[in-house]
Amino acid sequence: MKRARTLFATAVGLAAALSLTAKYAKQLQASGQFPDVLSSITPNDFIGAGLLQPYDRTWLDDHFTDPDGNAIKGRSYIPPTNAQIIPMIFYNKKIFAAHHLEVPTTWDQFMTVVRTLGKAGVTPLQMAGAEPWAAAYPLSGLITADVLGENPDWVKDRYAGTVKFTDADVVAAVSKYRELVTAGGFDKGALGVNYNDANTQFLAGKSAMYPMGSWLIGLIPPAGAADFGTFLLPSAGGGAVVPFTTGGTTSVSAKSADVPKAMDFAKAWSLSRTNLKTLIETDGAFPMLKDVPFDSFGAKVTPVYTEAYAYVTGGARKVSAFGEVNNDDALPAGLVDQFNAMAQKLFTDSDVKGQLAAFDAAWDKAAN
Repeated sequence: MKRARTLFATAVGLAAALSLTAKYAKQLQASGQFPDVLSSITPNDFIGAGLLQPYDRTWLDDHFTDPDGNAIKGRSYIPPTNAQIIPMIFYNKKIFAAHHLEVPTTWDQFMTVVRTLGKAGVTPLQMAGAEPWAAAYPLSGLITADVLGENPDWVKDRYAGTVKFTDADVVAAVSKYRELVTAGGFDKGALGVNYNDANTQFLAGKSAMYPMGSWLIGLIPPAGAADFGTFLLPSAGGGAVVPFTTGGTTSVSAKSADVPKAMDFAKAWSLSRTNLKTLIETDGAFPMLKDVPFDSFGAKVTPVYTEAYAYVTGGARKVSAFGEVNNDDALPAGLVDQFNAMAQKLFTDSDVKGQLAAFDAAWDKAAN
């Protein structure tokens, strides 16, 4: 962040005009100080007010493998520079070996792993439940695998009103989350564990599996990386479903005092191989620059990264990660926070249909 701020101030001359978090951007918007360049935001929160400048189509086509990865109604407000998988299941190979477990490929096998570990006194699944965004990952992963895995256009259909969260397929997927909770899949105190502590516990072997974004790869020490692996949640329809999220770097304010300069900086920042190398090594990011071989980044990666990257470059089915994308499959403005809150509620509330009915009502209010 410090490097980005320094470069931006030097190159553009718009001091103190760079925002690097969605929360901070909203605070600045509310106080009439909306930044010139932003990062880590949800465009749907701002484009309704005309606050973001779209990138030009030719530049996107020229530089990215999936130029429409972040497109909302044909316009992209975040360059599709890299991708993440949200979530994938990280696992401790030593714990699996000690309990004679194999990587599960079906839901029944997955639940057998959970119950076997629980009976042995091992916490099956780590959860950073005190963080709403992290608490939602098991639930969003199940919806992605079972619902979007069968109908990749499900979110678009929800906007069209032809499907609902109370439909049987969504209820079944969300009920699996309750099945995990009641089977002792998570520690009973999981809602009180923050992200840093959850990472520490998993990496120290205090739990066997961890549904988390692929950026966790960057936190696994290279010296111990051989002890960890990753797999995808088994889908109801069978086969691997990759919860894919096209990421990116910077967005540009349409209200900037100098939009062309801010845009020039954002484009240069987005195409920097040095920046991508850092993202690959520290954030587990998967690069999506066109005609740029992976080796040219010079990044040092672990076997866990290589294993995860194979899901991106291989033939596995990639669909939008529910609640985690910035394209036409994004949730209406404000709904991600409500979805995350629902995931926390469902940790203790068994009324799946009731929670989903309330979320349907919230969707209709936000989308109309």
